[in-house]
Amino acid sequence: MTPTHPTPARAHRQGDQPRDATASARAGAVGALLATASFVFGIALAVTSLADYTAADLTPASAVRFLVANESILFVWYAVIYLVFGIAIVPLVRALQQRVRGSQPELAAHASVFGHVWIGLMFATGMILTIGLGAIADLAGDAEQAQALWTAIDTVGNALGGGNELVGGLWILLVSVAAQRGRTMPAWLNLLGAVTAVAGIVTVVPALTEVGMVFGLGCIVWFAAVGRELLVHPTPRTVAR
Repeated sequence: MTPTHPTPARAHRQGDQPRDATASARAGAVGALLATASFVFGIALAVTSLADYTAADLTPASAVRFLVANESILFVWYAVIYLVFGIAIVPLVRALQQRVRGSQPELAAHASVFGHVWIGLMFATGMILTIGLGAIADLAGDAEQAQALWTAIDTVGNALGGGNELVGGLWILLVSVAAQRGRTMPAWLNLLGAVTAVAGIVTVVPALTEVGMVFGLGCIVWFAAVGRELLVHPTPRTVAR
């Protein structure tokens, strides 16, 4: 048989693959670090300035009063933890899919689906809540309507993003399993991802919603560590189990 040689176009594509992978990894690293900052910002405000608003025993009446007095900071909080976070994980989902798909294509494909669904949920939640704030504030003169609207928006917001962490947990779990099987990220990082993911997944059970704080804190460490891994090792590598 006559040996075949790559055409110039094919050779160009093959030569660009490492460069493309590096660029994707760096973009993913930036996204991971921005996601880390979003989580830190969100949790910090939730337990300090917004502690009265995030309290478990919050009533619609007290929620509306707090919202009217603190509409600006609540807008920024929702925008960061949902919209900025949603933007941040777009390049991260892509970078991690590229990292694991070479050795675990099926797991990578399924993980990517959950990652993109999570992105969509973050944008939907953020837009509903940021627009809803203004609508509730406009009805502040009618306490009954304002409280009813707050209850509806809060319920929808919690259902889409925040009431449980099932979708985000499944994405992190599948990425961690794929990376562990393919040995494309350190074992300790994959274990951290799996533990964090399980903490998020179990929040689908109403009695275990408080475990969501474990998910949040785990995500801070996981996102930061993934960001560092993508920066230091932008191309997939085989690591010891």
